Amino acid sequence: MTEPGEHLLESEPAGHDPLPQRYLTDEPGVGGRIKQRPEDFLVDEQPLYDLEGAGEHLYLGVETTNVSHLELMSCLRRHFGVKEKAIGYAGMKDKVGVTRQMVSLHLPQDPPAVELPHERIKVLWMDRHRHKLRRGHLRGNRFSIRIREVDPLKAPFVHRILRKLEQTGVPTYFGSQRFGYRRNNHIVGLHLLRKDWNALVDELLGTGGTPYPAYQQERRAQFDAGEFERALTQWTTADRAERMILRALCRGASQKEACYATGRTTWSFWISAVQSAIFNRVLDERIALGTLGTCLPGDRAWKHDRRRTFRVTDEELESGELAERAARFEISPSGPLWGRSMERAEGKIDELERAAAEQFGISPELLQEGRDAPEGARRPLRETIQDPEVDSGIDEHGGYIRVAFDLPRGIYATIVLRELMKNDGADA
Repeated sequence: MTEPGEHLLESEPAGHDPLPQRYLTDEPGVGGRIKQRPEDFLVDEQPLYDLEGAGEHLYLGVETTNVSHLELMSCLRRHFGVKEKAIGYAGMKDKVGVTRQMVSLHLPQDPPAVELPHERIKVLWMDRHRHKLRRGHLRGNRFSIRIREVDPLKAPFVHRILRKLEQTGVPTYFGSQRFGYRRNNHIVGLHLLRKDWNALVDELLGTGGTPYPAYQQERRAQFDAGEFERALTQWTTADRAERMILRALCRGASQKEACYATGRTTWSFWISAVQSAIFNRVLDERIALGTLGTCLPGDRAWKHDRRRTFRVTDEELESGELAERAARFEISPSGPLWGRSMERAEGKIDELERAAAEQFGISPELLQEGRDAPEGARRPLRETIQDPEVDSGIDEHGGYIRVAFDLPRGIYATIVLRELMKNDGADA
């Protein structure tokens, strides 16, 4: 086993790829693609508790098809005439696919119409509860995913990798959804934390910064030329932040004021992408060290039943107790989501976690100070995968391998698919 620090990468620019860079399993993948059609990627949220049938909060079961979290929130705000803080949700889902989830709205009286004026958002049921639905208030998610452009006869290989992940746990990487189609949400978040409003707006709307799709060239050039109204007409409703900033600029707002117009939810998402990019680099390092499920001196160990951490002591390591508990999946090492209240690791592990931030040109203090600094937390480096299923076949769209499994809240199904496929198809 390699000592922490021996694999540490050299400092990278802020544009360094935030996505996972390592695999946990050694077996070759089966290749293929996912999310070729919405019905190939199904997500069912598993509630944490039953509703009471009464209360000031209206709960809706909604089914979305290729709808982003921000698009769903925007539709709910407009239709029910509520502010952003009146809406509750347990977790943010994949944009591409069919998702069934709960949302809550602080509406003491039933609204005249519950059905949403959106062809890709359906209301499946409604109920009431005394309390707002909070982030993390779900048991987990059940996924059913078809891998396309793959040989159906390779299903046994997929089953073998899934069985190994049952034993080792799934790396809790943050997937591409957290970083956006340009993989730059963490860069926007860094500009926000630095209050570099010019850089933030230019990154979102201009021709500099992170690479962007060729079809956006004209609108970005118009922005650079100060033609804000012309640029605004070319961004779609799915480009919520871009449109809100441009509308504000068209009204004569400063770039700082335009950034504020995007709202706290968007800000929190950008900042969380900074935290997530750092966490992914820490997880890369722990996989390289071979210590995904091994507690080391200086670690904060995660208790899976309580979702809390404790400091790893030399005495506990010497006794062998922690190794036994980790083997039973009672505990795992944890990684940093840097913020004001995050419990820091110690010694070489703390050095490793600071170095991961510095790879992106980020000082951890930037995430711990100031009014926009996030709360911070620890996150386990691995989690369980339960009730896996594998089957395969051929339909009107060709051959496929279907996998289904349960994951705890906050864990990305695309990370499981990445281990199975061993290509970039899981980042589709």
